[in-house]
Amino acid sequence: MRAYRVAYDGRPYYGFQRQPDVPTVEDVLFDALGRLGAVDGDEPPAYAAAGRTDAGVSALAQTVAFDAPEWLTPAAFNSELPADVRVWASATVPDSFHATHDALAREYLYHLYAPDADDELVSDAVAALAGEHDFHNLTPDERGTVRTLETSVERDGDFLVLRLRAGGFARHMVRRVVGLVDEVGSDAAAPERVQRVLSNESLSGPAGVPTAPAPPLVLWDVVYDVDFAVDAEAAASARSVFSERRVEHATNARVAGSILDGLD
Repeated sequence: MRAYRVAYDGRPYYGFQRQPDVPTVEDVLFDALGRLGAVDGDEPPAYAAAGRTDAGVSALAQTVAFDAPEWLTPAAFNSELPADVRVWASATVPDSFHATHDALAREYLYHLYAPDADDELVSDAVAALAGEHDFHNLTPDERGTVRTLETSVERDGDFLVLRLRAGGFARHMVRRVVGLVDEVGSDAAAPERVQRVLSNESLSGPAGVPTAPAPPLVLWDVVYDVDFAVDAEAAASARSVFSERRVEHATNARVAGSILDGLD
């Protein structure tokens, strides 16, 4: 068995998990393995992934594991992948390893554009969400809503970078945590709103918590009791790809900004 770390720009994809008729990250992984002759069939044997990211969500350390041939290095994997999906590290794991169930923790980063947010209110809200709570008002799931959450937030210019870590997350939980923090930080809701959301009261409709947009969210880390070896060639390829994308998007932002300035 081999486990692979996968980084991707999730914006062009309808999530990680394979779906009919729409492009997903899992699709391109399976298609690449097929073209490489690394699998005999539609899905790799003993395959599992760390988790399912929503449409538009990106990742640094999504993790997949399956019975792979010895020659399938991250660099070899990348040779048949599109540029926005890069495998950059791998590890030999026991046959019993399961990429979903053996994860000890998952960590997400959310880059919230919030130039006018009150940082003190944001910090207080983020701190109040830490610890063990029933997050039933922050997910459509009806079971498995009690989670132990680690939180932090840092100001980076016009952005607030929220870091959320837990053994696992209920559906939409990360983005609704961000939506709640944004409400409080922007003064759209009182600080007491956090405790009401964490209470036993069920909130829905206009009283419910909005789901923050997906593109600023990154699956930053998935923790295992495994030592991953970075493939130097594959990691260099990933750095090159994402460096080019950073320049491209910074240039687009500057052009949009110049037009905006010209309209003032």
